[in-house]
Amino acid sequence: MIYVGIDVAKDKHDCFAMNSDGEILIEKLTIKNNFDGFNSLFNSISQFNENFENIKVGLEATGHYSNNILNFLTSKGFNVYVINPLQTNLYRKGQSLRKTKTDKLDARFIATMLITENLKPYSNLSYHISELKSLVRHRFRLIQERSKFKTSLSRLVTLVFPELEKIVWSISQNSVLYLLNELSSAKDIAECNLKHLTSLLEKYSKGKYSRDKAIEIREFARKSIGTNSRSLSFELRQVIQTILFLQAQIDDIDKELKKIVDELDSPIMSIPGISYVSAAFILAEIGDINNFDSPAKLQAFAGLDPSTYQSGKYTATHSVMVKRGSKYLRWALLNATRLVCMRDKTFNDYKNSKLAEGKHYFVALSHTSKKLIRVIYYLLKTNKSYQLQKVA
Repeated sequence: MIYVGIDVAKDKHDCFAMNSDGEILIEKLTIKNNFDGFNSLFNSISQFNENFENIKVGLEATGHYSNNILNFLTSKGFNVYVINPLQTNLYRKGQSLRKTKTDKLDARFIATMLITENLKPYSNLSYHISELKSLVRHRFRLIQERSKFKTSLSRLVTLVFPELEKIVWSISQNSVLYLLNELSSAKDIAECNLKHLTSLLEKYSKGKYSRDKAIEIREFARKSIGTNSRSLSFELRQVIQTILFLQAQIDDIDKELKKIVDELDSPIMSIPGISYVSAAFILAEIGDINNFDSPAKLQAFAGLDPSTYQSGKYTATHSVMVKRGSKYLRWALLNATRLVCMRDKTFNDYKNSKLAEGKHYFVALSHTSKKLIRVIYYLLKTNKSYQLQKVA
């Protein structure tokens, strides 16, 4: 067996290779992070064994820097092992008391880990998880960006037509966004033809708003104390157009997420209330369930485990959530739990029992999320579907 360790960097990669007998085959090979460099690496390691099943290649998960070389090696048929940098760092410290770190040594440590550590190769599941993680992180950033513009929207509506918030469900709903994109001041709405205003509302509310709502909005607009400002109206239109653009991008991401989740055919989709987006976040952050020995470790990874404080004879009786681990997984689980409780009797009863104990709603929700984690862990470990119990 041939073991190849690669220390990944932005512009170049350092490589080391040895065989099962400990014989060094490549002391140090530095390749550029480009097409020629990748081919140089391929030619160097493929000469040792024609059967690529007998060649193990290890590299650290260094974000986007490792993606291209990882995809290149897997496309060539090599067994590639992606190692957590924290794991590599702990291994390095265990091998030497000296604080020595060089790219050459790192490549050697990675190759040695392939021999001594029980590592799992990058697989088709790993590929799908990597794709999901990239998309859900991008979606999360877009959601945050959209939230900033929604805050600006609220500020501007308060200035140009403050009464509007009292007569619509939300100023962020599509019908209101498209209304204000065309008629961006109370004065514009007040002077708008009733037939056109009605048509506009009916179209973008999908029939939920009719002539009566158009009359109500126009009457409020005629008595509005809002400022009629060309600059504010211009800013309002730009903010709305940005929100609509971001929403369109989020919708496109959701379509891609659905495709990947369908390909994974995960049993967690059998849990009522788990949407494609929730499933994508959960699966992307968990990765390989076999990396977790127990539900408690998965719970700790999500940052939902309680903190413990004990000193001398004192032990804290009120512990709080540690909130370490993956904030994305924690966010997805808490949001999913709310919907699961609405659709499944077991979870709803459990949440209500915590509320009956006098716990705050969000504390009860947190406890129920831990129950959801245990269920998700079991389903992923056994590949079994969830048995639904409907809420009465």
